[in-house]
Amino acid sequence: MKKLMLFLALVSVLVLSAAAFAAEPVKIAYLAGLTGEFAPYGIAESNAAKMAVDEINKAGGVLGRTLELVVYDTKSRPEDAVNAVRRMIESDKVCVIMGANTSSINLATAPLVDRGKVPQIGTATTNPLVTVDEKGKLRPYSFRICFTDPYQGTIAAEFAKNTLKKDKAALLYNVGSDYAQGLREFFIESYKKLGGQIVVDEGYRDADVDFRAQLALVQKSGANILFLPGLGRDMALIIKQSRELGMKDIDIVGGDGYGEFMNDIAGNSMVGTYWITHTNMDDPNMAPVFKRYEEIFKEEAKEFGNVTLAYDLTYWVADAIKRAGSTDGTAIAKALEETKGLQLKHFTLTMDPATHNPHNKPGIILKIGDDNRSHYFMTVEPK
Repeated sequence: MKKLMLFLALVSVLVLSAAAFAAEPVKIAYLAGLTGEFAPYGIAESNAAKMAVDEINKAGGVLGRTLELVVYDTKSRPEDAVNAVRRMIESDKVCVIMGANTSSINLATAPLVDRGKVPQIGTATTNPLVTVDEKGKLRPYSFRICFTDPYQGTIAAEFAKNTLKKDKAALLYNVGSDYAQGLREFFIESYKKLGGQIVVDEGYRDADVDFRAQLALVQKSGANILFLPGLGRDMALIIKQSRELGMKDIDIVGGDGYGEFMNDIAGNSMVGTYWITHTNMDDPNMAPVFKRYEEIFKEEAKEFGNVTLAYDLTYWVADAIKRAGSTDGTAIAKALEETKGLQLKHFTLTMDPATHNPHNKPGIILKIGDDNRSHYFMTVEPK
């Protein structure tokens, strides 16, 4: 009789386990620019998220269920992102949206995720308005894993003025970019407070590829540092053209819009430039992740910052779903907001519930070496 009862108990466990395994997967989404201007960033992020989801599923998934990743291409445009998010919420019934990596896209999708009560977490969405609106009201379903423009603008200004000892700054920025506008504003504010002088502040538009007219103004101004609050291709072309015009001695600093693919565009012109970002290729904690990425996707994790942010974001989402004990968007948003001391690969995450920003996230400064690759230069801890 005891043997029969033991047998029945084992059968019951197996049945329950099989039922759990056969349960509907937990659907989560990734919003990424897989085509268009920001494709190098988006492809790296979606690949890293796929890799993390596979690892999580092999470790047992969440809530006794597997994760299913739904990926949509924003084509690097806010209007396409809005359509994608609408489909994610209404058709795919996802419980969380990860991405995108540009502020303009998450600003455009914020009203949709609020109405649908589905949390969205940006990777490199640094504009403060992504999570808090113009009136200072918290967007309840919008989050970020990155630091903000006021913070990185301050880091850049202090680095330019106090570390590099440069007192005359020029800026070139994309007038149509929320990211560029925000970073520009906070750099100027901080740099002036430190006693620095802004001698050139010139804009350009999305389609521009020739920046020689603006660079001629920089040359004539006596600027000893050029700050570029831009994204990818534009900055690479500006740097290349500046060196071609003979601007060899001016230091160049930029924000987390930096991508390794810029080195392919600008070549040796990138050597000696500085970039404020979230992580670095030399981080020993990320080395196994970068190695697996290369093994799986048969290419180097060149956009290592995006790989890092997306990989850690996926683990954060899995942790929040587990703590929520539910796939309900409101419950998951609450769990995201209450995250404390979560050890991720590149930092320990505690959320500020008032802003939905990471609390005291360190900034990393990179420098492009003679090998035309980025290298760790210094860490800036929050004050």
